[in-house]
Amino acid sequence: MGIVFGQAMDLNILVDYQADAVVSKILLDKKIGNITIFAFAQGQGLSEHTSPYDAFVHVLDGEAEITIEGKPHNVTAGRVMIMPANHPHALKARKPFKMMLIMIREKAEV
Repeated sequence: MGIVFGQAMDLNILVDYQADAVVSKILLDKKIGNITIFAFAQGQGLSEHTSPYDAFVHVLDGEAEITIEGKPHNVTAGRVMIMPANHPHALKARKPFKMMLIMIREKAEV
């Protein structure tokens, strides 16, 4: 299913799971931020990294562990989390896992 402006969409069907892979689809990419949908196969993830921007995660399906500054957080469908700018974070899918990531490209105040 493609993205159609002005029409309701089911975010869960915009990306499909693939064995041993992370799949992503950019829904919107603007100067001030972007919205991306991800599908992680069980066991897949993102290694620890930092970003100069805040990121809002909305869990669409499944279960994952998001670690922020070494503290693990279990997240499941329907949950949201803000990953603060400049704080190390990582993600690992405990089960097949889908999320919407909204990145705000304005540098955080220090």
